[in-house]
Amino acid sequence: MSAGGNKKPPVVLVIAGFDPTTGAGVGADLKVLAAHGCYGVAVVTTLTVQNTQKVHSVEPVAADVVQRQLDALLADVSVAAVKIGMLGTREHVRSVAAALKRFSLPNVVLDPVLRATSGSNLLDPEGVDALRSELLPLADVVTPNLWETRVLSGVDITDRKGIRAAAQRLHELGAKGVVITGGDLERPIDLFFNGQGFTEFAGEKVSSENTHGTGCAFSSAVAANLAQGKKLVDSLMLAKAYVTEAIKKGYSLGEGKGMLNHFYRNEANEVIHSHSRHTPEEGPADSTK
Repeated sequence: MSAGGNKKPPVVLVIAGFDPTTGAGVGADLKVLAAHGCYGVAVVTTLTVQNTQKVHSVEPVAADVVQRQLDALLADVSVAAVKIGMLGTREHVRSVAAALKRFSLPNVVLDPVLRATSGSNLLDPEGVDALRSELLPLADVVTPNLWETRVLSGVDITDRKGIRAAAQRLHELGAKGVVITGGDLERPIDLFFNGQGFTEFAGEKVSSENTHGTGCAFSSAVAANLAQGKKLVDSLMLAKAYVTEAIKKGYSLGEGKGMLNHFYRNEANEVIHSHSRHTPEEGPADSTK
């Protein structure tokens, strides 16, 4: 218990890049964590110049600064889970891998951000190799989309059999759990593999342009649920349901892809609280006044 008897929420470390729209990256991750009742702390690996339409440039933070951010933070704060997103360079990958080992961090969720939706590469080729060989073996669960799965596994995915083969390959490379997100499929089915068997999570196909940062939101929601002590399979199901609803409740911000509504639950609670202010004894508000 902290001073004053207030209970501290679970603390989740986010290691990722900064998107000025905050629809993805560190800004989105922190919103997702707050929406799940967690306290997010963050280490920034890259600064991006982008808007809703395009990533104009990527400016990596110096690797030694990333390392010092991690060392200073983790020497002071205990975390219940870690979400790793955009890293940018091989040196970033190695700094993060070293910190995970040095501090024995729990519940590591790796979202392998390799390129932007617009097509811009967000991790250099050397970084992809380092992520595959040095970070995958440290992840409790890795959450690639289909394109990221192809790159990391080397498996040419053309059907569901190929997706399963790729999941097995990522597990062989060291990831304890693999969930291949199927948001790009006609039926959005996520496939989970942990070395013992496959589990499919069917979802609802939402027709919406408000999808910027869905991968970030999903992986952060997984980390939040793990930090709260939930099992991995339950965390995956809850995260998928959260992202689906956040897309449904999303909105346009600029001229490009729209944003998820990370705080849709707060809005729903506010409606409930608003209705509850009018008790049966009081009756409904008089609209004629």
